[in-house]
Amino acid sequence: WQSVKEEAEMAEQTAGSVVFAPEAPRVKVARWLRRFRRMPIIPSIMLGVFIFVGIAAPWISPHDPLISDLRDRNTPPMLASSETSLKTVVQRLSINERSFQITLQTASLDYPGVKIGDEIEVVTKIGGPTKYILGTDHLGRDVLSRVIHGARVSLIVVTLVILVGITIGVTVGMLAGWYGGWVDEVCMRLVDIKLAIPTILLALVMVLALGQSFVLIVAVLALTIWPRIARNVRGEVLSLKTADYVGLAKVAGASTPRIMIVHIFPGLINTLIVLTTLEIGIVILLEATLSFLGAGVPPPTPAWGSMVADGRDRLAGAWWISTLPGLAIVAVVMAANVFGDWLRDTLDPRLRQLG
Repeated sequence: WQSVKEEAEMAEQTAGSVVFAPEAPRVKVARWLRRFRRMPIIPSIMLGVFIFVGIAAPWISPHDPLISDLRDRNTPPMLASSETSLKTVVQRLSINERSFQITLQTASLDYPGVKIGDEIEVVTKIGGPTKYILGTDHLGRDVLSRVIHGARVSLIVVTLVILVGITIGVTVGMLAGWYGGWVDEVCMRLVDIKLAIPTILLALVMVLALGQSFVLIVAVLALTIWPRIARNVRGEVLSLKTADYVGLAKVAGASTPRIMIVHIFPGLINTLIVLTTLEIGIVILLEATLSFLGAGVPPPTPAWGSMVADGRDRLAGAWWISTLPGLAIVAVVMAANVFGDWLRDTLDPRLRQLG
């Protein structure tokens, strides 16, 4: 009877408590593998390579991107194979058939004993040397070194534009969302006015009026991205300022700047991280577009957009001048967009529950 009574007392003591079994190692591994599968591995690696190359460009580029050697102009990439064609040996070239003929004097240099009328195989395009891995452009500048330094230029532009754009957008958005009324009206009308002005047109007009410069391109791109950031921040502030902890801070006598910086701004960090990642691709694409049109980073600074413009008239014979920087633009922009979408799905609680 005593043992039954002790068991009953122990049952009463533990009746209201919940006992959680320790998580098995297999469950932990499965959970981490599930998260790992959802991560954009390839876009993350591509963005990491972009950042590393942009930072270490002066140390890893094989050649100076600004020094040209006209003797090596339009040199194909290292992996490009030599091209040959069958030509007929003649005494003198005819005007209409010169692409299918070779003189006896020239042919004798490689084929001693050749006679007029023989058909020989002639190398019409030499394969790429090992000196230039990705070839050279029309001025003899190393394409790989220019692509590497172009990544550095894009990284600097993106960093400055994001910092300036986020500073303006967060300030305007927080003021509009917190104060409301005429302040909100003025801020949102400024946003509408900026969104109504085409970015390319604004950049071309400012370059025509002020001249082409690095500072100008950063200013134009910062003016392009801040309205979207301001709108998103305003919506978040309208939601956060009605939270209980904000009301308690008001009751406690906290000042408006303290409430906005200490209590509201931390709630915007997830949104800003997602917006920053998504804006990276937009900024790189806009900078490349403006450089392509001649309104971006001033030459001879290597920029991906201007490199694409340099080779657009030579695609038939020197495709690598435009193709390789163009592929770099596509890869980085796609990686940034995919990584931004993943961050948004991960940091947004509503989307995380749907997943």
